Formats: sequence, C-alpha cells, structure tokens
Amino acid sequence: MVNEIAKEKIQQHNERAASIWSTGGKDYNEISRGIADSIEHCVARLNPRPDERILDLSTGTGWTSRVVARRDARVVGVDIASDLLDAAKAIAKAEDLPITYQLGDAENLPFEDGEFDGVVSTCGIMFASRPEAAAKELARVCRKGGRIALTTWLADSNLFKMFEVMKRYMPPPPSPAPPSPFEWGRIERIRELLGAAFDLRFEKGVSYYREPSGEAAWNTFSKGYGPTRSLAANLDPERRESLRHDFSAFHSGFSTELGICVPREYWLTVGVRI
Repeated sequence: MVNEIAKEKIQQHNERAASIWSTGGKDYNEISRGIADSIEHCVARLNPRPDERILDLSTGTGWTSRVVARRDARVVGVDIASDLLDAAKAIAKAEDLPITYQLGDAENLPFEDGEFDGVVSTCGIMFASRPEAAAKELARVCRKGGRIALTTWLADSNLFKMFEVMKRYMPPPPSPAPPSPFEWGRIERIRELLGAAFDLRFEKGVSYYREPSGEAAWNTFSKGYGPTRSLAANLDPERRESLRHDFSAFHSGFSTELGICVPREYWLTVGVRI
C-alpha cells in the first residue's frame, strides 16, 4: 500500500533541500553529463529488460531514466526538485521517450508496495536527509526478487574533496549535525541500511569528469549544481570570488594537456530484494 501521508508533497524538513536542488534547472543536465560514464555502468549492472517497470530515484534532469528507457523498459523518474523535473520532461519529449516524471520525496515515495521490478539511483539517494527512511522506502517499492543498482561517491573520493572546498564557505551545521551523504560511500554503512532487505554485491568504479579548465568546472557547477549555485548566491562578492578561485584551483589540480580530468571514485551497489 502507499504510505498514508499525501505523496505529491515534499516533507517539510526537505523543502529547503528541494528548493536548493531546483535552482540548477535545465543546467543540471551538464552535471549529469559529467557522470555519464558512471550512469552507463550502473544501468548496465541493473540490466533492465523490455517492459520491466523501473524507478529512477532522484532522477534530476532525467539522464539515467533516458538511458533506461532506451532499453525499452517502462520508466518512472521521481525527484524532490520540480524545476529539474520540468527539464527532464522537456528533454524526454524532445527525444520522444515515453518516461513518466513525478514529484516525490525519497523518504516517502508516492508508489505502491512492490510496484517496481527495479530501482536505480545514480548519486541520488545518498543525499536524502534521513537515510534510514530512504532505505526503507527503496525496499518497500521494489518487488520481491526485484533489483536495485545504486552509485554512491566514496567517502574519500575527489567528489568528497570538492565538497570540502565548498564547506569552508558554508555556515556552521546545526547541532546535532545531519548525517553526511558520504556515509553511503562505505560498504559497512550500505549494508546497515539495505542488508536486511537485499542480497547485496559491490563493485568499485571511477567516473572521469572532463572540462576545458578548472574555470569551466566552476561555470558548470555554479550554474547547474544546486548546492554550489545556492552557496555562491548567498556569499558577499569578496567571499564569492574566493570560492570561485578555490573551486577552480581544486579542479585545475587535475590538469592534462587537453584540459582537466578529475577521477571520482564511487561504489556501485547491486541488490536483489529478499
């Protein structure tokens, strides 16, 4: 059965996060472009088959859902960020892909028990503010014998280190601090969250983020990545310029003769619903 709470609404404690992620709008698709290799890896391991019903959890602008749809699965994409969903719908329509997009909270999904043959989430579920609730919902909507495939950034990955650059410009966290999304970058934590409901297997991967320069990385993230864009918008001009410099310099540390190439490590988790 569907949870009793009204499903079309984002829970109050997630409304701020929803508004932050939404600020990326259609430009978030460039963020997904930067992890396209890991998305292909994740979908390949999920191995969706024609006519299977697949949920793309935290779909963003829908890059993963489109990869799945091209395998002739029936895809639903869900996200808390309405502006990202608007972009996803427009892209799917332009590409003539029959994907359904729906506003929804990963911690309180608007779907029936066991509704999906498979669930995929590419660096998405890890950002749920209440991981235990998101994990429980993930298990609830996946049918017995169904599959999940998740990518989550390693706890010491270069993506984590990028967040450390931004952290220096963020206000102090509340006390007690919310759980870090990078806890999903440890197999032990993934087993704690999902091991009771799924038979889990793991594989490491590396996503290569390429741009012409560190400055280009700043332009991409400050336009399309909600946490970076929102942070920059709330700084005074001097601090914003300092963030731009540090963010660009971090990415410039991975320079090649052709631009930058940042290796970003992740876990790919595949599970079969018990």
